[in-house]
Amino acid sequence: MALPIKHWSYSSLMAFLRNPLAWYKRYVECVYDIPSSPSGVIGRAGHVALQHFYSGISKEGAIALGLEYLRNVPDFELNFGKAKSGRARKLKRLSMERDYLQAIGYYLARPPRYEVLGVEIKGTVQVEGLPLPIKAVSDLVVRSKVDKNALDIVDHKFVDFFSPLKAEKPLFVIQAIFNYYVVRELYKKPVRRFILQECRKRKNRDGSTQMRRYVINYEDYKDEFALFHRLINDATKEISRPRTYLPNPSDMFEGKDSFDLYRLGLVEGD
Repeated sequence: MALPIKHWSYSSLMAFLRNPLAWYKRYVECVYDIPSSPSGVIGRAGHVALQHFYSGISKEGAIALGLEYLRNVPDFELNFGKAKSGRARKLKRLSMERDYLQAIGYYLARPPRYEVLGVEIKGTVQVEGLPLPIKAVSDLVVRSKVDKNALDIVDHKFVDFFSPLKAEKPLFVIQAIFNYYVVRELYKKPVRRFILQECRKRKNRDGSTQMRRYVINYEDYKDEFALFHRLINDATKEISRPRTYLPNPSDMFEGKDSFDLYRLGLVEGD
């Protein structure tokens, strides 16, 4: 039986585990009609700015390019929430610009320094023992500071609150392993660490740093690599069999949309 997708990515795997019907709509039917949250757009604008900054553009130029990206996102791609009127939406956009400028300002006040080897590195690779290729995008590929002959991967996140490491650790590790395999294959070098650099968008009241770094040393997670393979194989088995894709109404992001799809019968699996 032909598989409904050509590869797995971190985002598609998480979507499948969280809400199979929403996953089917997006990754099988390729329907992308869920508006983005203001927070998500601010985060992507921050990524645009950092992509240009670490490519060699000045701080000012990088900030301007991120702001340009944010301003060019059309209204129909934004979930304005309770802001329904034209005036309310305009105010919401101004608030988004303030939040973006504040967040990127925090990051670039004292940006982490790396010997950058690649920016926005994308790839899809075949991994031995996995039935489908895996795809990943790495914000930065840098020379490792703990091994000059190896690489580190850096991922940026703009957040409202710092992630509780114990609660989020499995998610970080799964993402890290996706990136590990792609970068190792593309660069043909050992990969030592996955560095997650979080920047809090709202100012800390106690004056503490707006930045927090989480480091995953791949050598410490050998058992998780075996678990990753098992998870990918089991997920692939699930999508390879005839099945009905069910919604997850409790999904805080797409629960209502997936339940409406199910109720109306707009998306059906084979």
